[in-house]
Amino acid sequence: MTSRSLPIADLAAIATEALAARDERRQIAPFSSRYDGLDLDTAYRIAADVRAQRIARGETPVGRKIGFTNRTIWAEYDVWAPIWGSMYQTTVHDLAALAGRFSLDGLAEPRIEPEIVFGLARAPEPGMDAAALLGCIEWVAHGFEIVQSIFPGWKFAAADCVAAFGLHGALLVGPRQSVSAHRAGWLASLSSFAIDLACDGVVVDHGQAANVLDGPLFALRHLVELLAADPSQPALAAGEVVTTGTLTRALPVAPGQVWTTALRGVALAGIGVRFG
Repeated sequence: MTSRSLPIADLAAIATEALAARDERRQIAPFSSRYDGLDLDTAYRIAADVRAQRIARGETPVGRKIGFTNRTIWAEYDVWAPIWGSMYQTTVHDLAALAGRFSLDGLAEPRIEPEIVFGLARAPEPGMDAAALLGCIEWVAHGFEIVQSIFPGWKFAAADCVAAFGLHGALLVGPRQSVSAHRAGWLASLSSFAIDLACDGVVVDHGQAANVLDGPLFALRHLVELLAADPSQPALAAGEVVTTGTLTRALPVAPGQVWTTALRGVALAGIGVRFG
């Protein structure tokens, strides 16, 4: 059986099962182990069904997450290209509004990813260079994406990730910095900064901007091109929030831990969160 021959009923069943597993914090066997030939094209059709179901139950899409832009972790997960998923008003939070605290309740095997987040002033277009993409951005922030796996032990294929909402759990957004001034500075620093990630005061990993497809702006460009190649998916729009992928390894988190970052070479301060 090829992925194209999967009945529509199977695609709907996968979408429903993925959402049920998320809602119930229940892990399941990867779909790729149960459906022959499940590929990325089919997985994005399933993701569109998941998005439709979430909208139908009252969730509002507010942006996209880009996953697996960090080429240094591809071998760890056996995923060899970036993916994307939708984010919602129920999953995107300002750290300030949370007073630096976030509950992990409801997340399966959560991990933390320090990322660069963009707020779009206008829709970017295919073929734009980094400077033109920056011109589409209203603000830049540093944030934590909390990812999760409804598949035990973080074992899956790329198509499983896409079908399971891009592994997105939550996005915690730090202070937003306008890019209207000093665009040249942002253009240079967004490809060259470095970051330290610490747990309870101990640095556990180092990262750099170039890890994410040579810089967050290039990760955004990759997403724009992916969407342009698939007209069945909604294009990016003004007002959307885009988080561009982890700058370090994605590391397991647990209640009671305090995670912090320190950035060098970019006009963004480090952030912190205490998990409950």
